[in-house]
Amino acid sequence: MTTTEPIRRPDTTAPAPVPASAPAPTSTPAPRRSLFRDRGFRLLITATAVSRLGSSVGSLAVPLTAVLALHASAGQVGLLTMLSTLSFVLVGLPAGAWIDRMRKRPVMIAADLARAALFGSVPAAWLLGVLTIQQLYLVVLLAGTATVFFDVAALSHLPSLVERDRLTDANAHLVTVDAVTQVGGRGVGGFLTALLSAPVAVAVDAASYLWSAACLLRIRRPEPQPRRGADRGLAGEIGQGLRFVFGHPLLRPIALAGACTNLSIQLCQTMLPVLFVRELDLPGSAIGLFFAAGGVGVFLGSLSARWLARRLGAGRVLWLMGLAVAPLGVLIGLVDRGPALWLAGAAWLVTTFKVGIDNVIKISFRQSATPDALLGRMNATMRVVLTGSLAVGAGLAGVLGEFVSPRAALWAGAAGLATVWLPILCSPLRTTRHLPGSGPAAAAVTPPKPAPTARS
Repeated sequence: MTTTEPIRRPDTTAPAPVPASAPAPTSTPAPRRSLFRDRGFRLLITATAVSRLGSSVGSLAVPLTAVLALHASAGQVGLLTMLSTLSFVLVGLPAGAWIDRMRKRPVMIAADLARAALFGSVPAAWLLGVLTIQQLYLVVLLAGTATVFFDVAALSHLPSLVERDRLTDANAHLVTVDAVTQVGGRGVGGFLTALLSAPVAVAVDAASYLWSAACLLRIRRPEPQPRRGADRGLAGEIGQGLRFVFGHPLLRPIALAGACTNLSIQLCQTMLPVLFVRELDLPGSAIGLFFAAGGVGVFLGSLSARWLARRLGAGRVLWLMGLAVAPLGVLIGLVDRGPALWLAGAAWLVTTFKVGIDNVIKISFRQSATPDALLGRMNATMRVVLTGSLAVGAGLAGVLGEFVSPRAALWAGAAGLATVWLPILCSPLRTTRHLPGSGPAAAAVTPPKPAPTARS
């Protein structure tokens, strides 16, 4: 309800003089409306929460299904993990160009439904006694393709759902949700595997995608029709996205640092279930709790990212935190029963704390520095680089685990985590103080002008 002042007759008398000491009138900015009061953002973050929760369960349950139900070798587990991320390398770049041509939300819904059907086939085949490692290979490969389209569309859809100067807040909420679901999902996955079976845990993953699709269907905010530029053909549009990312002074080091981090993390994550089950003879709940500690780290990092960025500078905190946590990789490589298990878990928590900080700051830089017309291709290029590194890390872990030892793969990952901060230190990001939309240094994240394109 609004109120109006009563109508007053104009005062023709001279105004009283204002004392020289009187302070100048100032305006107080109105408090910002919470993002959670926006129905569209609430539905998006709910869809993200349930699908990420299921994915966290599935990321542990699928390899444990291979190990426990199918007695897979270390090499087979490495291949399985590699296939789950290989689709980003195979179709990531054209997916970005296609997504820039279409509305994003229908793509996300279709991807959710496809993943629900694929992962639902695993417990069904297990109940019928016909589950094979070849089926798991096919499921993770096709589900990975659906994930390519979902992830690129989701990252490109967010700037149309919230204002650009609120992207940092929105990304902080989404990374926090991701971290919380990792804590819950990995723990639930481990306990479901121990109490029931790994294939039953995979069924939870399938159900989560159905719930996510239902939430996305309820978003009513109209999505703008993508604006098409000059018809360059698919190869030309892919090339434009590649040139933009690798020619940008901020996006290029972000891509390189992220690739190094993902490769190192994946070396550890791929062999930890094998090491826990085969060498340490620990139950599935133990690896679930270990990975849940990583989720706690990402959660705390996402909560701390904005505060640390204000105190230390957004770019500076990226390499300072990397330098600070580098020595802890040794403890991850020393994981064993007893106190060594707790020390390795603490080191994993601190390492993933840095990952949580990185996710909030880097994604905000990426979205703010990219024009709307290039968001899909930028995100696809980043996902190819980042998820391709996961595929390489999983394959390398399988080779090392098969021909050397699972612990050798773990040591390689720990060594990599000690150096992932160097690309940021050697780039203009090292002195960039402000997050996009959060300070006066907006020019610091302004991208170079893209080549002019014709508008249809």
